[in-house]
Amino acid sequence: MIIFSFAFIFIIGMLAFSNGFSYKPGEVSKEKGLRSPLSPPSQEGVKPNFWKVEEDIFLYYFSAGKGIPVLIIHGGPGLPPSKPWKGLEELKGSFKFYFYHQRGCGKSTRPVDRFESKNFLQNFAYLDNVLGISAQLADIERIRRILKLDKVIIIGHSYGGFLATLYAVEFPEHVEKMVVITPAGVLKMPVEEGGIDQLKDYLPEDMKSEYENFLSRYFNYGNIFLKSEKELAELNSEFVKFFGAALKTKGIELPEDSETDAENIGGWMVHAMYLSLGLKYDLRNELKKVDAPVLVVHGEKDVMLPSVSKEYADLFVNGEFKAVSKASHFPFSENPEEFDGIISDFLKKDR
Repeated sequence: MIIFSFAFIFIIGMLAFSNGFSYKPGEVSKEKGLRSPLSPPSQEGVKPNFWKVEEDIFLYYFSAGKGIPVLIIHGGPGLPPSKPWKGLEELKGSFKFYFYHQRGCGKSTRPVDRFESKNFLQNFAYLDNVLGISAQLADIERIRRILKLDKVIIIGHSYGGFLATLYAVEFPEHVEKMVVITPAGVLKMPVEEGGIDQLKDYLPEDMKSEYENFLSRYFNYGNIFLKSEKELAELNSEFVKFFGAALKTKGIELPEDSETDAENIGGWMVHAMYLSLGLKYDLRNELKKVDAPVLVVHGEKDVMLPSVSKEYADLFVNGEFKAVSKASHFPFSENPEEFDGIISDFLKKDR
């Protein structure tokens, strides 16, 4: 779920690329192909703890702290938070952290339940438009405008780190600082190393065949449009079991505050973001457009490759890399004290 395989991206990427559905940098900032303008609707009458980003799309959020606003972009894809991160506790006196659920997961609007049409490309196009990469990036820009910020501080985790990076590429003039935590290794396709298949290397022997079976069901894109939101959310939630087992081999337990049940996990939105990516691309040079300070954080025991995080740091003009000891993919929960210190030093620098 966090990084996906070449075989999968080849099949769906060929469809996306040939039919013009794949995301291209610069399109969101130019409002190309969006369902609605980047200017958000009026927030008058909107229920508390919700942002109205389109007439039919509402994003749930909660906040912690007071002071300078910071937007948190969660990962998964489709794994929304239910409570503030432990690793930001000491910063709550100076910063106000906004945690939101991306469209298609958690308590935010889920615009797709199931498809009645059997037209694969028609369904594909609709899914990309309503829940794909461009829609998610547009939401981040709409949130910035709702908060009335000229420049925003962003923290993105895992796949959310990839989304944060793409937002900074689209709107570099509106990013003050950015933290990306164990970002997904999908800056280039085909993937040269790693991928969702690599998780098998960390699994106990008795789970490896079960994981292979899961992958065959997970990537059954020939029948995906026969499924419902609930069915896909349940399938997506299965991945967490395998990821947790892989972490155990590194001596790390999945954090107790992880929201991993199917009720919270996204269904269609996960696959929509995958389908938004094309057969072949290389976004690495795009990161050079971002001149804001960027901190890339990686847990030293993560099953995701540290080379991916280091590449992000090297590609940003003002990037730096920091490792968190005794932590894996969730350093803000696994070693909150050290994580807090690293983030505090970065956010408070030059202030």
